[in-house]
Amino acid sequence: MSATVPAVNYWPQNSCAKAFWGQHELPPYQQLLQDTISWLDLQPGQRWLDLGCGGGQLTRALWQTTEGGLEEIVGSDCAAANAYAFEKLRSRVEPWSGDRIRFVVSDFSTGLPFAEDDCFDGVVSGLAIQYAESYSPETGRWTTNAYDAVLKEVCRVLRPGGQFAFSVNIPEPSWLKVAALSVFGFFGARSPGRYLHKAYAMWRYGGWLKTQARKGRFHYLPRPLVVKKLQAAGFVQIERRRSFAGQAYLFRCRKPE
Repeated sequence: MSATVPAVNYWPQNSCAKAFWGQHELPPYQQLLQDTISWLDLQPGQRWLDLGCGGGQLTRALWQTTEGGLEEIVGSDCAAANAYAFEKLRSRVEPWSGDRIRFVVSDFSTGLPFAEDDCFDGVVSGLAIQYAESYSPETGRWTTNAYDAVLKEVCRVLRPGGQFAFSVNIPEPSWLKVAALSVFGFFGARSPGRYLHKAYAMWRYGGWLKTQARKGRFHYLPRPLVVKKLQAAGFVQIERRRSFAGQAYLFRCRKPE
């Protein structure tokens, strides 16, 4: 690893973003999505942030679960291509969302694009914050500084008592297990060829992600360490469970009142 030039990051690239647009069709992801939404305390009139939103599947689930009762959902992601995905979501989601669903291009590795404190009732994130990256040219090593900082930023933008629910992969996740369980979805897919193409693309990027995690760039951390980092960021009432074919931890916690 060079001390001055980090390896390429595929996340902001449109091809990588598009590869994950179809992940909601895979049974392991459907399980994770259902587990995440079932853990949320959603109330009418709330304002939510979908951090690392990708194509907006959590945003869609938030909106439909509340039957359009939320004041606003902001999706934020580093890949500009996801703006197109959000436009399609806004045009198709029911009930009609108007401008109450919107997308912001932002890389949470460098902070959140919200100057105001205490501005969201809830933050949700699906398999995203583990990719906050920070590199030290002085030591030639990746650090967890950006990961720690994004947790603190989430706590900052939450209102007192606000909830944070997010998923992260376990250490050394088995993408092969996720892919194997996804095969069953092939038979119910509307476009089997497209389904297999998307599954293969995610499996291919998964290998890159695991390699970078082993180098310390990305953060597939043990559960006790994630809890420790949440506590350091100021969160309380921390709970956790397994999901995503056993390859992800799902956490929920709150900002103190």
